[in-house]
Amino acid sequence: MTETIINLDSINPIEFFGVNNGKFEVLKKKFPLLKILSRGSQLKISGAPEQIDSAKEKIDLIVGYLQRDGHLSDNYFEQILGGDDAETIDNFVDKNPNDILVFGPNGKTVRARTANQKKMVQAADKNDIVFAIGPAGTGKTYTAVALAVRALKNKIVKKIILTRPAVEAGESLGFLPGDLKEKIDPYLRPLYDALDDMIPADKLGYYMSTRTIEIAPLAYMRGRTLDNAFIILDESQNTNDLQLKMFLTRIGANAKAIITGDPTQIDLPRNQRSGLEKATRILKNIDGIAHIMLDEEDVVRHKLVKAIIKAYDKDHKEEDDHYKGHNHR
Repeated sequence: MTETIINLDSINPIEFFGVNNGKFEVLKKKFPLLKILSRGSQLKISGAPEQIDSAKEKIDLIVGYLQRDGHLSDNYFEQILGGDDAETIDNFVDKNPNDILVFGPNGKTVRARTANQKKMVQAADKNDIVFAIGPAGTGKTYTAVALAVRALKNKIVKKIILTRPAVEAGESLGFLPGDLKEKIDPYLRPLYDALDDMIPADKLGYYMSTRTIEIAPLAYMRGRTLDNAFIILDESQNTNDLQLKMFLTRIGANAKAIITGDPTQIDLPRNQRSGLEKATRILKNIDGIAHIMLDEEDVVRHKLVKAIIKAYDKDHKEEDDHYKGHNHR
């Protein structure tokens, strides 16, 4: 039986212990074999050395997080205590403060987490147009939205414009219920979800009402010049050549644009070719335009997503090889 003392005088004790000691009770339940007592701004922990080391590791993470952000939601408090896998812990460790893009409304930091996401951030800092290409789950859209929110908060731009082509993936808009906004919103939902993680609801509502943040289908961009804006074109593989050219030529003074796309998920009608392949090819060597490729190593969703992407890539390659073999006969 050993004992250790942890000082909490560098943080707000209410944020650590929670309302009516709610978080403190969660902590004690996580380590039932330890005796954990609070004395003012100190924690006294008694028990087996390996149990104490485990508890101290989690408590140090919580304290470090509160020192940086000042607030930690009940949900994230429990995630830190319950997360034993490296990816969950990595979410809450401040390895490099420069990686943090945005502080979310619940205290969680939004940052570039993979090598290619960091390349995407560096490319956006140095270039006015960035193509971010890669499969689902690699954080293309999420990182792009975080960069836009950071630019708005730092007053680098005056507005954010998020757009997607409203491609009818197997369904017809005309048969969906509701007015035009209600019909289109499902296509734009991933953009709303990313913003919800980064901006408090009341402030996001204000930004939307004042058009400081605008989310609209790509067709709404025609005829506009977009100055002093951070513009994101998501799902660009579902644009044709003319649509993508139209978008790129909307970009005005003091504007930045990120174009995300996944060439393996094209939902265009069979008689239409995606404009993404041509755009990335003919714009490859222009100064001020960067091209970042993300792959399955950047997948930050469920661990099985990485395996699914690899399986589909393998199958597509086998189909292509089979098709080429037949054509050569």
